[in-house]
Amino acid sequence: MTCYFRHLKQVFEKAGLEVTPANRQEIDKIIHNIVSVNYKNCPAAWKQVKNLILENEANFVSMLKDAWENRKVSSS
Repeated sequence: MTCYFRHLKQVFEKAGLEVTPANRQEIDKIIHNIVSVNYKNCPAAWKQVKNLILENEANFVSMLKDAWENRKVSSS
């Protein structure tokens, strides 16, 4: 799980996300959802994440930030 997180440090910073042991799994599930890959399929998720970042990093950052914020709002 989260084998690709080390490559996304700048993306997380741009999205305003601080990855912690407590939220790591939830962020991973959000990313899998964004790229439409079944949860825990790390290699497939990373492949799609790389493609999205290469196509439009700002859009991926925005999708990640929005998904995280919407999650926080709905869980409060």
